[in-house]
Amino acid sequence: MSAMSEIGSRRYPDPAVRVLDPRFGALRLPSASVECLFQGARWSEGPVWFGDGRYLLWSDIPNNRMLRWDEQSGTVGVFRQPSNNANGNTRDRAGRLVTCEHLTRRVTRTEYDGSITVLAERFAGKRFNSP
Repeated sequence: MSAMSEIGSRRYPDPAVRVLDPRFGALRLPSASVECLFQGARWSEGPVWFGDGRYLLWSDIPNNRMLRWDEQSGTVGVFRQPSNNANGNTRDRAGRLVTCEHLTRRVTRTEYDGSITVLAERFAGKRFNSP
């Protein structure tokens, strides 16, 4: 991972948050702040936290890449490029990365060794439009 941006700690007051479901109030920390981790993505989506590695992954869809923020160093670098226009990301029960890929119209899993396994690309015999 090459360092692309090191912003440092820039924190902002929590913006006005409109709570639509009162149950969210029990989860929200009003004293929390918003921290800018990276500037330079065109459209960020699909953040997924890897607490065991202390890093955050997310997709920059139009730039066809996935980015990785390292909590310890505060740096952001490219995790995967090309990413097949990855958009949604999560982890499975075993902690592996699961990603929806717009370009290849499939859902994939990144194995521990970095290889990619296709989990799904069709429904009722037809290719996905854009998972």
